[in-house]
Amino acid sequence: MPAGWRFIAQDAITEEVLDWEVPFTLSSNPRRDLSGPGAMTGKIEPEYARMLGPDGDPILQEWGTKLYLEVDGAIRWGGLVTKTAYDGEQATINCEGFSAYPHGIPFESYVISGKKITPKNPYAGKDKNHDGYIDFSNPKRKVPPAPKPFGGPRIDVYDAVRLIWKHVQTRPYGNVGLVLDTHDKGELLGASDGSDPWELAWWDSPDCGQTLDTLVNQFQFDWMETHAWNDATSNTITHRLRLGRPRLGRKRPDLRFAQGENIVAIARPEGMGDDYANEVVVLGRGEGQKMKRAQVHNYSRAAGRLRRVVTVTDKKLSSADALRRRGQQELNGRTAALQIPAIQIIDHPNARFGSWTLGDDIRVQVHVPWVGAIDVWHRIISDEISADGFITLTLKRSDSVHY
Repeated sequence: MPAGWRFIAQDAITEEVLDWEVPFTLSSNPRRDLSGPGAMTGKIEPEYARMLGPDGDPILQEWGTKLYLEVDGAIRWGGLVTKTAYDGEQATINCEGFSAYPHGIPFESYVISGKKITPKNPYAGKDKNHDGYIDFSNPKRKVPPAPKPFGGPRIDVYDAVRLIWKHVQTRPYGNVGLVLDTHDKGELLGASDGSDPWELAWWDSPDCGQTLDTLVNQFQFDWMETHAWNDATSNTITHRLRLGRPRLGRKRPDLRFAQGENIVAIARPEGMGDDYANEVVVLGRGEGQKMKRAQVHNYSRAAGRLRRVVTVTDKKLSSADALRRRGQQELNGRTAALQIPAIQIIDHPNARFGSWTLGDDIRVQVHVPWVGAIDVWHRIISDEISADGFITLTLKRSDSVHY
């Protein structure tokens, strides 16, 4: 294990520290993901007496232990032990971030946003002869139009995220200690007129984790879990789920990533392939011929290429501007040129380890055979720290991000 590294084990419920220096050997590098739980895999060999509890069972238990990587006093990775396997004296340990926990947990309550409310008609049944007038009125009065239905209270997308996490963490033995940001995204669930309510009902057997994933995909926002010491003197580790506004990270002109300086290897550059398109059709709210629709293209940017079309459905969009904007965002990502999917870097004055955060946009400068020099802004969507002093950054072209 490198100097300054240690693995710390905690009880998943009480957060009592079980071992301050777990003899853990990495099989795969600890990986943090933007809008994902991340993962870490390793092994322990041979059998250590201190890694067994008073009952003789291993202290690293599936869904019963939290495991952290600390590097030079900072928590660089945290998660839950989710799978173990034993082969002779070797124990294999698989871990995932806390945000993997809601998957497989059913939602056992009910919530609705934008419920259709139909007011009671006070004149119902008061025109039995169907002449358009209130029966026995004198002077005769016409029957007023029935009250129109309207949409009930609506909640913000992030309120739904927090509601689901609260549901998970308030159940017996379900509190992983994750604290969520309190701000709103600014988008309400369900239609304002009650025509398309958003509903989460226990009788539909919804999966909490899948529902969270659906919200992210539908409403296009970032999230990231972080773990850190509460302060310099305590043994308490805090856990936070950061929610983007709608994205996390920022453009980082203060950092430099260049081949021959701090970039020591690059993954094979790739184009858009099957994802390429120079025209986008966006389908929005409504059904049949009344469905909202927009079509955007950029043939000039893709001069010399055949027309390729992709269709995007986003039922929360209704205005022409919103539909065109969504189409342009999709188009930007699908007409982008070559991207560098990953780079491996060393600790360097250009960009010290830990100086970036997931979601940041960084300038990548490399030379690619057959293409030449590439100088393009990419977004960091994942990072992996290795024991040999390298960090791998997984990237996506910044101009392909849809939000």
